[in-house]
Amino acid sequence: MNTKVIGIDLGATNIRGAVVSGEDISEIIARRIQTKGTKEQVLGDVYSLIDALIDSEVKAIGIGVPSVVDVKRGIIYDVIHIPSWKEVHLKELLENRYHIPVFVNNDANCFALGEHYFGKGKGVEDMIGLTIGTGLGAGIIINHRLYAGKNCGAGEFGMVDYLDNNFEYYCSGSFFNNVYGLNGEDVFKSAKNGDAQALKLYSELGTHLGNAVKMIMYTYDTGLIILGGSVQLAFEFFEQSMWESIKTFGFPKSIEGLEIKPSALQNSGILGAAALYYDAQ
Repeated sequence: MNTKVIGIDLGATNIRGAVVSGEDISEIIARRIQTKGTKEQVLGDVYSLIDALIDSEVKAIGIGVPSVVDVKRGIIYDVIHIPSWKEVHLKELLENRYHIPVFVNNDANCFALGEHYFGKGKGVEDMIGLTIGTGLGAGIIINHRLYAGKNCGAGEFGMVDYLDNNFEYYCSGSFFNNVYGLNGEDVFKSAKNGDAQALKLYSELGTHLGNAVKMIMYTYDTGLIILGGSVQLAFEFFEQSMWESIKTFGFPKSIEGLEIKPSALQNSGILGAAALYYDAQ
């Protein structure tokens, strides 16, 4: 845990990174990405960030990306909002350039690892890190290790069929626009001001999310779910209806000890990316 590792959080429009060593994190460096640029131009943005962070004491690089990943070979496919990154052999490219081990994984998996090593899931044997933003994704920790599945697809609960669409349609920040044509940020602001209609919408979101939690519990029977992403900031507005929905779970004893907590971890993407190295040891 005291090994110095560069953690990188690659987003849709920017890239952020820092050097992580145990509980310590260096000053974070952030750069804009040439989202519409060529594959080489975007790679140049990644190299530029790493060049600013790396020194002889750094022993590994971990990077989380919003895409499907071949974890063993470190190949990423169809990165969201970066059209030129259809297939990038990122692990190979970075290892050839920096001559240290590189670990690549999905950003939701990195969130779960960040919580497990540094956040509210620290020391917990099994947990789910559920990211609720424009989409719905998750990372799964089993026996203190990340379980990504054969194709890095484990935890894609949002893609499971639900009602007339899927869980992501009803259980993410896009719910308000998908169902009611409303801007989620506007609904959040109204709810904070006590607007009854906005609070009713969040209650409806909570009911759907509770149904998603039941589906997760039937699948993994975990004792802890940590919520991340933009929607978790509104936890107080949907917590009650979410639990009302969960209480209809078919095995009541299984949910007696279930904890659902909003994340309080700062820079979970960077910390979780660095934790890819710790998880591999």
